Amino acid sequence: MLTQLYHLLRAMRPKQWMKNVFVFIAVVADQKVLEPGPFFSTPVGQSFLGFLLFCAMSSAVYLLNDLIDVEQDRLHPTKRERPIASGELPASTARLVAIVLPIAALLFGFALRTMFGLILLAYLVNNIAYTFKIKHVVLLDVLSISFGFLLRVAGGVALIVVQRFSPWMYVFTTLLALFLGFSKRRGEIALLKDGAVSHRAILNEYNLAFLDSLLNVIVGALIVTYSFYTFSAPNLPENHTMMLTIPFVLYGVFRYLYLVHVRGETKAPDEVLLKDRPLQITLLLFMIMVTLVFYQTQIRALINRITGL
Repeated sequence: MLTQLYHLLRAMRPKQWMKNVFVFIAVVADQKVLEPGPFFSTPVGQSFLGFLLFCAMSSAVYLLNDLIDVEQDRLHPTKRERPIASGELPASTARLVAIVLPIAALLFGFALRTMFGLILLAYLVNNIAYTFKIKHVVLLDVLSISFGFLLRVAGGVALIVVQRFSPWMYVFTTLLALFLGFSKRRGEIALLKDGAVSHRAILNEYNLAFLDSLLNVIVGALIVTYSFYTFSAPNLPENHTMMLTIPFVLYGVFRYLYLVHVRGETKAPDEVLLKDRPLQITLLLFMIMVTLVFYQTQIRALINRITGL
């Protein structure tokens, strides 16, 4: 029993749950992290519940994808080790959990906020459409993935009373998701080479030159969009200190491109982040800088209180 639960957890891909942190963008950008009150009644607590529900929904989607793509996964050098493809997890168990999880997530989602429940439902519909149809349509496959990230951000906005959430953040999120999606396609082609089509038919519609051209366009737009956000969002400090975070975004993007084009990295960006120390340090420093910018008044007051003792 424990062994089957372990393989079920593996099939739910907890490493991929980090993608759902996009739910927290709204509570951070609207500077509601420090609002007092019982935890699950605060904006942070509400966002955390939304994060858990997106984790449940995304895990159900992963189970559905693995059930549909089981034969292709068995031809893949690494995906053939997934619990369903390897036979370690019975398909009947995965199918049952894939049905129960989204139903439970939707019930809790609508209980939190009606709008959040609708966004969660849109996320599920988008992923079902992706699994059965959109993933076979060139360009729309990655656009569907990016829409999923956008829905995560919108879900975070729906869970709290947002006062000043910049629309630039929606654009930035979409571009970042496109960057991640096309980078993943590039990695699959580079890893599988001539066997790419047998694993994922849509890869026949892409090649490295085309994907590199798309990524060049997206990277430029991504950096410009984030830069616009740092000095035009309504809730940022008037001294434009948020612009100090731009170098971290630049380095993070450049570091990933370096790993791809110089080091020959073929793994998806989220997997690269889990093992590349410079990227991890950059993300940590970025988060520290954002905290210092958003909460400089509170931090200054805390320092004055400490030094005054």
